[in-house]
Amino acid sequence: MAPVSTARLGRLAPPLALVVIWLVMTLINPRFLSAVNLTNLMLQIVAVGAVAVAVVLVLLIGEIDLSVGAVSGLGAGVTAVLSVKQDWPAVLAIIAGLLTGALVGLLHATIVTRVGVASFVVTLAGLLTWQGALQLVLGETGTVNLDDPQLVAIAGTFLSPALGWLIAAVITAAAVAAVVVHLRADRPRRVWPWVLAGTVAPVAVLVFNADRGVPLAVVVFLLLLAGGDVVMRRTTLGRHAVATGSNASGARRAGIAVDRIRMTVFALASVLAVTGGILAASRLLAVNQSSGSTDLMLTAVAAAAIGGASLFGGRGTVWSALLGALVVGSLANGLDLLGASSAIRLIATGVVLALAVGLDTVAHRAERQPFTEHSRPGR
Repeated sequence: MAPVSTARLGRLAPPLALVVIWLVMTLINPRFLSAVNLTNLMLQIVAVGAVAVAVVLVLLIGEIDLSVGAVSGLGAGVTAVLSVKQDWPAVLAIIAGLLTGALVGLLHATIVTRVGVASFVVTLAGLLTWQGALQLVLGETGTVNLDDPQLVAIAGTFLSPALGWLIAAVITAAAVAAVVVHLRADRPRRVWPWVLAGTVAPVAVLVFNADRGVPLAVVVFLLLLAGGDVVMRRTTLGRHAVATGSNASGARRAGIAVDRIRMTVFALASVLAVTGGILAASRLLAVNQSSGSTDLMLTAVAAAAIGGASLFGGRGTVWSALLGALVVGSLANGLDLLGASSAIRLIATGVVLALAVGLDTVAHRAERQPFTEHSRPGR
């Protein structure tokens, strides 16, 4: 009974941490829950959240990617240079940036699968390499200011109140339909996420409309999450990725093309990282040498781990990225409102990360314990 309770505690810790952070920050500074601040909070986390999704995907296959921050900066740099200096249309520049990410991911995966170098080493080398490549792409000035209206509009567009309520109505209707389907199929445990989605959607739109409206960047981020969730839970790729992360040797014996899965996931993760970089560039209206810095990578890894993605592989969902980004972003946002120094922010994030990883380790040990006990001699 104890192992089950411990594992459950590990899963409940992230949402409980978010609730505690919001309560404490609101009691200290009531402005934390204002519509303006909550809108700004969501705009601040979309870039980190997208990169965190990339981290979650790689963790699911039992690997690690330390280059996601640098790749996000490089892809955003390619997009910005092609748009501003080469006068490419925004759509083509974005596609080129995303293709850059895909090629980088495939290169990393090739070295991991064909040469046999650990992903930690490959992506650590990639972190340094792609940071240098970004400097070469940006040129002597080291900064490219975005002036294309379409690129700026990604983070600068807010939907009308009516369109926001339409989105909320669609989400709520989908949630109601999903609840009915799961209850009829006698799957009550799968009901609560849909109940949460159907409840949060109209509340979120109400808050956004009290400020400037639903941000387009948030809609893009949620679509990424929804698409990633469908891929990882409803497709062969997703099921094989989880199987690979849970037990690569067993997956090979079951006929799964493990190397192909790793190639695909690394490429997809790098594309998502570039998406995060473009979202960040649109919000900041520029790409510079600090874009995709090590801080972004560390924050994204922290968000993935805090959100519930297991560092041991095979466990977690793309929604872990949203939850983790909310925890990390809320902590940073609240401390900013309090005027805390960057040192305090780093310490607080580090403590939360250490607690999350500790709970993940305990939960992982608890889940494995029944098998260990059963395998002992004389049992």
